[in-house]
Amino acid sequence: MKEYIRKFLFDELDKRSHGEPNLIQVVIGPRQVGKTTLVLQLYKKWAGPKLYKTADLPNTPTIDWITAQWDEARVLYEKKRSKTLLILDEVQKIPRWSEVVKKLFDEDKRTKKSIRVILLGSSSLLVQKGLTESLAGRFEIHRHTHWSFPECEEYFKMKIEEYLYFGGYPGAIPLRDDEPRWSKYIRDSLIETVLSKDVLLMSAITKPALLRQLLGIGLVHPAEIISYQKMLGQLQDAGNTTTIASYLRLLSNAFLLSPLEKYSGSRIKQRGSTPKILVWDNSLVTATRGTGYKVTLKDKALMGRLTENAIGVKLLAIAQEIGGELFYWRDRDDEVDFVIQAGDKLIAIEVKSGNSPVLLTSLDLFGRRYKKTQKTVILQTNNLIKDKGDFQYITIADFFRNPRKSINLT
Repeated sequence: MKEYIRKFLFDELDKRSHGEPNLIQVVIGPRQVGKTTLVLQLYKKWAGPKLYKTADLPNTPTIDWITAQWDEARVLYEKKRSKTLLILDEVQKIPRWSEVVKKLFDEDKRTKKSIRVILLGSSSLLVQKGLTESLAGRFEIHRHTHWSFPECEEYFKMKIEEYLYFGGYPGAIPLRDDEPRWSKYIRDSLIETVLSKDVLLMSAITKPALLRQLLGIGLVHPAEIISYQKMLGQLQDAGNTTTIASYLRLLSNAFLLSPLEKYSGSRIKQRGSTPKILVWDNSLVTATRGTGYKVTLKDKALMGRLTENAIGVKLLAIAQEIGGELFYWRDRDDEVDFVIQAGDKLIAIEVKSGNSPVLLTSLDLFGRRYKKTQKTVILQTNNLIKDKGDFQYITIADFFRNPRKSINLT
């Protein structure tokens, strides 16, 4: 198969690496979505001096290894006196890596050496931890999430139903014709690897069994509102709501599942609200259920949840990229699936994956209660209803083809 370039992500990283001001470019995202592949594509294109090194070695390097690679890049810069690309992969494996990166980067800034640095690693949790500890004001983040439907359609010839079931891990998709093998790959190479090498390496994990159970509950309830008390009732290991909330945050930073807070218009009231669970890729749900693709397609209730979940994580990624937040809303029997808050803008979004009429009472109530609501969007399976009044109707297929443009968040 020909090489595939994720053009939007590639172009953005390429532009920032060449441009001013010179900041450290940090690529984060789930494991196995092609972060290293994309960075190596940029490395191949780079016209000036360049150096790529990985810390993924049999023996974990020390901070001296970073200094040695940096010195080598400086030698390349001195020979050409032009922008020099330095890529350090798996940097999070090195203890105190962010401290030495800060020191070396600041030295280059003082001496006006144009070393362009890209950092990435398979453990986004540990990369983010290092950034917040030492590198404030010195970096930009590039979030490379799971492949979109248009990418999977173009490269793997996937249909929308396949995308909703098999998800967007490019390494797993070629295995979809052998479902037992595909499912085992998702469980062993993705879920278990992220848990054992990323999340459980964090010092805050005092109850690993509890965290695994919590992930299991989340994978059973995609796009569902589930209270902390209900979670506690399903857990065998002792815990409390504070522990569960902190573990959910870790699972979110590891791109496994994320809890959405209920929108209330008040920051205080939103904290600690009953969460709605979003799983970052549907394959994590379907591979652990084991019911199979054809059987799942016939389960309308499950397909509805998978559709809502896939839409939710796309909206969550968009919200993070634009500096906004994603919520759900509920008041007794009234519920709005998703609410995006970006500055003073509120967008209410309802997902309707069946063919029955859409009930607009919840959207009406939300719009009347929160005057900052600029748009209400209904995502529907078929183009049954055109835009009507204050409501914008979009087909689910059109949403997946261009999520940001479809809801006017470009």
